[in-house]
Amino acid sequence: MRFLREQQNLNQVERWKLERHPLDVHEAIIDRYAREGPDAIASVPGEMERLKWVGLYPQRQGGDAFMMRIKVPGGRLDAAQARVIGEIATEHARGPTPNPLFGQGFLDLTTRQDIQLHWVKIGAVPEIWRRLEEVGVVTIQACGDSARNVLCCPVSGLDAGEVVEAYPVARAISGFFTGNREYANLPRKFKMSVTGCLEDCAQAEINDVGLWPARLDDGTVGFNALVGGGLSDGPRMGSDVDVFVHPGQAVEFTRAVAQVFGELGDRENRWTCRLRYLVQELGPERFREELQQRAAFQLTPAGDPLTRRYRGDHVGVHPQKQEGLHYVGLSVTVGRMRGEHLVEAGRLAAEYGSGELRLATDQNLILTGVPAGRLDDLLAEPLLAEHSPRPGPFERGVVACTGSEFCRFAIVETKVRATRWARWLDRNVAPDGNGHGDEIIRMHLSGCSASCAQPQIADIGLRGEVAHTDDAVVEAVDVGLGGSLGGDAAFIDWVEGAKPADEAPAGLLALVERWRAERRPGERFHQWCRRVPNTELRSTLATRSAEGSRSEAVAPRSTRGEGE
Repeated sequence: MRFLREQQNLNQVERWKLERHPLDVHEAIIDRYAREGPDAIASVPGEMERLKWVGLYPQRQGGDAFMMRIKVPGGRLDAAQARVIGEIATEHARGPTPNPLFGQGFLDLTTRQDIQLHWVKIGAVPEIWRRLEEVGVVTIQACGDSARNVLCCPVSGLDAGEVVEAYPVARAISGFFTGNREYANLPRKFKMSVTGCLEDCAQAEINDVGLWPARLDDGTVGFNALVGGGLSDGPRMGSDVDVFVHPGQAVEFTRAVAQVFGELGDRENRWTCRLRYLVQELGPERFREELQQRAAFQLTPAGDPLTRRYRGDHVGVHPQKQEGLHYVGLSVTVGRMRGEHLVEAGRLAAEYGSGELRLATDQNLILTGVPAGRLDDLLAEPLLAEHSPRPGPFERGVVACTGSEFCRFAIVETKVRATRWARWLDRNVAPDGNGHGDEIIRMHLSGCSASCAQPQIADIGLRGEVAHTDDAVVEAVDVGLGGSLGGDAAFIDWVEGAKPADEAPAGLLALVERWRAERRPGERFHQWCRRVPNTELRSTLATRSAEGSRSEAVAPRSTRGEGE
């Protein structure tokens, strides 16, 4: 791929990628690093960076401790794949001391429908790869400056309202990019999503490329395209580039976008080299022109958009379009579950349903194809007491990134803290008497500004910070309110900065109680937050933890570790 942007001083990562193709690290791990260990990796300039192209990151702890990200295109696993991944987690995701809440041998479901393992030793990687590949799973390009896992509506093919089946499209796009050396050296990560449902389940607006349903005047259904969405320090909703994509054109369309990005993208400044900055620089019209020069088909103007709302959740028991069958969404709090629980979920999928599991973008898990006559037996299984289809509104909506337990960039611990806060809030928020006691409230906690937990699109977005109190420097959170996608898409407003973490739960409880008291008919939490002035929201957040309840919701200080 040609670099057409003029007068660039390539950054260090770009120079490393030119010295040796990042995908070459795969064979180096098998042939050398698995035998010689982490010191051998460190002896090769740029090699730690190249590890990302095979789904590996060094953890915060350093040494022989790595995070492994497993790519699950469209979030679909079969029972055999779930069993193997769960067994690998049980055997290999084991640190020197247990996590105070989750123990050992756990895995994380991510907001990109991936699975992450921690504490993996480099010597174990070839054998882990072998076991994964035997069941059709890879880690290639789960990370790095290339196409990441392709998102899809997790109930594609099951939802009666889906206007075009998205999963085959997502799978084809993933198949084109995975292992494709020509498109494995982009200026930065490249995130894509596809959905044919009406509820924005694949979060089209915050991906580099988002395909969501549309209809032409002649009745043809396909996708309108958004480009240049994303979060992190420069959040941006994707731009409509006035293109309708037929399902059969989706691979070529995304390839052409990747070519524009690869040729014209910024390879100098790592902080401003995402596609969204290029789209902003060129503007949607110029970007479309560049796209047309590279696409192998004539671009069709966009059709009528069909998205109705942002659902963001599939927890619970729901009918499928296939008569007599249901899917059951399980709440996996902050996406973290024990390896043996994923093995058991695979067993339940095979025994009660279609043998398929689906990962959702809210870090939850779905079992599909369950006959109505078997629902009661499935719901009585012990695993569903641990990962319930009927959680409280906060535990149902909580999302958390890896946090300082493992991530090198995170400022605060996230997984334990978010779990405890959600459970504390569920215990302390009473139903409002109007049938709204179980309405989901999406609370997302990110350990730093990288926004891996997507706080900007949450009802309550939390971002790790530090605060200076009278006698100490303590972990804290910035608090934002009122985010959503879909028909009323908007990012949160950050209404308070560096609130000491120990004080946050009581302030959030006060906010929810005020919303319950003041809400208009049908008004959701994020809508209320947009209506109320930020000064008033900030004043309500200032409520301090009541003595006696404070310790229940406070995460321990001892979970700091290493990360992605």
